[in-house]
Amino acid sequence: MEGQARAPAAGTVLNALANQTGSAFAIDEYTTATVELDDSATVSGTVAEDPDADTRLVEACVEAVVERYGDGQGGSVRTESEVPMASGLKSSSAAANATIMATLDALGVADELSREDACRLGVDVARDVGVTVTGAFDDASASMLGGVTVTDNTADELLARDELDWDVLVYTPPERAYSADADVERCRNVTSMADLVAELALDGEFARAMTVNGLAFCAALGFSADPMVEVMDDVAGVSLSGTGPSFTAVGERETLERVHERWDARDGETWLTTTQTEGTQIL
Repeated sequence: MEGQARAPAAGTVLNALANQTGSAFAIDEYTTATVELDDSATVSGTVAEDPDADTRLVEACVEAVVERYGDGQGGSVRTESEVPMASGLKSSSAAANATIMATLDALGVADELSREDACRLGVDVARDVGVTVTGAFDDASASMLGGVTVTDNTADELLARDELDWDVLVYTPPERAYSADADVERCRNVTSMADLVAELALDGEFARAMTVNGLAFCAALGFSADPMVEVMDDVAGVSLSGTGPSFTAVGERETLERVHERWDARDGETWLTTTQTEGTQIL
């Protein structure tokens, strides 16, 4: 009983830490999960890029699907990712989505759960494991459904979804930032700005929304806004992604190639990609 799925990473339009409304867009970088089920009744996990990584999230995702649709199976789950961990690019959401769908595939029941409900199952597991503060339904929905989503993370409700055709530039500094460690109280100080970002996003002004979000949450989370300010006049939108440390910029490919040269002079890694509209896919 084997299943495999891949889920895209995502960038931030609106961080949900301030007002529990969030928005994110899928990008063409992936985490792949391979699940093998057996009669062992226990689940073990492996992260290809880091043998010492915490695997509780993906193990718990397998267990949650088996509890609902299986017959006490155990087995193994292995993830391989193009997405740097703890970088603000929704690696946890992508890993959960890929694992949920791969387990459903292994059990032969992938058609018995809607994409939105599969996403909610992964979010519930993430909350139980403690890898998220907000529940990350915004991040998870963008990764599961593709395109850009706007969500109410309190009710796990999808408020809007649209499809974007953006080129995307990603800059990831060498440091890491775990979303579960974010200062939620400090983020709530920018609630009025987050409310404005939510209005812009629901009006479809996603690029403007992400720029306002980036300025507000750089201040709230203690990141320098310099990477944003130095390119803001050249791109359609730019933001801190998640709780950092990555930044994403969107716009025309030719412009982003010039911006790439500026960001590439900084410590860390910079790469060009595109938005993704298909979401999580069984392989």
